[in-house]
Amino acid sequence: MPTEADVIVVGAGAAGISAAVALAGRGLSVTILEARERIGGRIFTLRDAKHQAPVELGAEFIHGRPPEIWKLLKSHQVKVREVGGDSWCVADGRLGPCDFFFDVDEILTKMDDRKPDRSFLDFLHECFPDSNKNSKMREAKKWATGYVTGFNAADPALVGVHWLVQEMRAEEKIEGDRAFRAEHGYAGLIEIFRKQLDEGGVVVATSTVVEDLRWNSGRVEILARGANGAKRLSAPRALITVPLGVLQTRSDERGAIRFIPELPEPKREAIRNVAMGKVIRVVLRFRERFWEDCPKFEGKNSKKMGGMSFLFSHDDWFPTWWTWAPEKLPFLTGWAPFHSAERLSGKDEAFVVEQGIKALHRLLGVSKRELDGLLEHAYLHDWQSDPFSRGAYSYGKAGSLGVQEALAAPITDVLFFAGEATDQSGNNGTVHGAIASGRRAAEEIVKAIAAKNRTGKSPLRLRRKGAAPDRARE
Repeated sequence: MPTEADVIVVGAGAAGISAAVALAGRGLSVTILEARERIGGRIFTLRDAKHQAPVELGAEFIHGRPPEIWKLLKSHQVKVREVGGDSWCVADGRLGPCDFFFDVDEILTKMDDRKPDRSFLDFLHECFPDSNKNSKMREAKKWATGYVTGFNAADPALVGVHWLVQEMRAEEKIEGDRAFRAEHGYAGLIEIFRKQLDEGGVVVATSTVVEDLRWNSGRVEILARGANGAKRLSAPRALITVPLGVLQTRSDERGAIRFIPELPEPKREAIRNVAMGKVIRVVLRFRERFWEDCPKFEGKNSKKMGGMSFLFSHDDWFPTWWTWAPEKLPFLTGWAPFHSAERLSGKDEAFVVEQGIKALHRLLGVSKRELDGLLEHAYLHDWQSDPFSRGAYSYGKAGSLGVQEALAAPITDVLFFAGEATDQSGNNGTVHGAIASGRRAAEEIVKAIAAKNRTGKSPLRLRRKGAAPDRARE
């Protein structure tokens, strides 16, 4: 692996690889350093051997029609299918089709970013102070809180109304109320990027953990550690795309990057003032789609759950579940955000699976013994305990709208920043937000190079078109 490149990209998640592709397309030599043994970051797709189906341990849904994803998939003839099916709810011990969506929308539309910012919980207390006397409104507030917590993996006492409004506006632009899945999961998107990296001659060094990053006004020097020991690399500039949780980690913890000198205080303040959400998900594969016979305790003519897509509840451990509808596969995915994730994170797989089975017993009325007998396999990944993520995805705190701009700002045209947490358009926590941030940072780097060109000649070291790169992938 060469020790010199035009740009070193730290992190091979969606932001890092999209930035590297864009930079290579402008003729720059790029090296990516990735701590994991794979690229993709918080996109992590496995393949279930029995059903030959993609199992997502990270990002799963394509939210709406973001061009950053759709254009790539369409250009490579990747099939995309919309999520379909019925939503079911459990409230007051009763299982039935959901009827809370209208009431929740009524609450969310009352959020106003023209007023002083406050947390979502403060907004509920101030706007609906007498709701305890109204059982319908009290229940709607619980569902609204569950939605904000679950969708954003956020603490409702921290997440800001202004940020939530910006997020809702961004979703409206791309039909964000619709959800889709690609034919082979997000692995198909990563494979497209992998081919583009190869075509651009980008060097990708996986299993390479960046430990120290020394920077000054004109150069970056990196100490990284891989399977064969320490590596030292240098470049005129570096792009940092690691998750927010890694930037927030103490410098003496595994996975942390020690910046020498420390990052300027405005940058460190921005890092502190964006929150990292918490989620534990578990994917359970059963011998059959047992829920098709639910609810078991209703009358013979009641609606059954064969067409279920989502199951919502106020369960303390796994409040949200979903199927792979419209595909008829025997998988259920359990979603445990915020406090639920805090209780599950760090526990072994058996404990997490056990809590998932107990939650399904409580919600569906199926005996635990029957569920244990039907369970064939479980998949999970603890992103909070993962030293190279330290959380799920970011959200904005009350009073911090605009801090993403400070998080994204370059430092002396040497250090640049990308990643979903740096998105300034309301698309934090999404794959398309990460891709857009990588492309934005790549353009900033190209402009910075051009600004230093005083001779009028292009500073980009173009390779001959079609020439094979002389650098091997590590």
